Amino acid sequence: MGDKEIEKSHSLIFERLKSTDPSGSEYWTARQLFKILEYSEYRHFVPVIEKAKAACRNSGRTIKDHFEDFLAMVDIGSGAKRPVQDVKLSRYACYLNVQNGDPSKLVIATGQSYFAIQTRRQELSDDKVFQGLKENQKRIFLRNELKEHNKQLVEAAQSAGVETNLDFAVFQNHGYKGLYGGLDAKSIHAKKKLKKNQKILDYMGSTELAANLFRATQTEEKLRRENIQGREKANDTHFEVGKKVRKTIQELGGTLPENLPTPKENANSLEEELPPLLNSISEDES
Repeated sequence: MGDKEIEKSHSLIFERLKSTDPSGSEYWTARQLFKILEYSEYRHFVPVIEKAKAACRNSGRTIKDHFEDFLAMVDIGSGAKRPVQDVKLSRYACYLNVQNGDPSKLVIATGQSYFAIQTRRQELSDDKVFQGLKENQKRIFLRNELKEHNKQLVEAAQSAGVETNLDFAVFQNHGYKGLYGGLDAKSIHAKKKLKKNQKILDYMGSTELAANLFRATQTEEKLRRENIQGREKANDTHFEVGKKVRKTIQELGGTLPENLPTPKENANSLEEELPPLLNSISEDES
């Protein structure tokens, strides 16, 4: 079985392990997750859970909303069972756990991509204000988010050794090539049939913008978390993250970004369509 088939298998396993409580909330359990993430014993996974809880707290979220301790019953042979400590994990908690795992393991690298994308999708799905937006309004909101995160990506890339404007253009193209199946910014621009002065960011629909937002945020986090140094390593990181986002889109049955329709309207001309509430959010972030 090749890496592609293995990654698809991992994503399916993560999805199949999902349970739903009586209120309809989805969750995974730590004792299921540690085995899938290839930890030899549960006790070796406990420190990862604690780091994930700290990250949850530092993000301003309430730990108990995402990590729920409970007693699980496990078989000990001959039909007997005994209680053991376990933790119910929300999708966000799973995301934090895999983010703190060993990225050299293929299953953890797959999990990072899977839970990052699914967590963000869930956040947007649960956001009633966002769901009430029209397509053009979603475009503006996501474009503004992407612009803000691109600034943070630039800072993370600079810390890794991507210094000049040319360096960053090469770095950015590696991310595009990973996400767009080998297409760089110039090729994407040509595929969209844009004029020379038109920017590809201003001619992306909400789905395409969301995919690029995942790419940018996950690359920034990976560069910082693993303290990646050197332009080549930074470029490779951006490419691999883009590639994994692409694979996850494929596994979920989504349309690949280069095949999504190009909006006719320049996003800049739609700014006034964004509701005041979301405009204030964008202003606070910029």
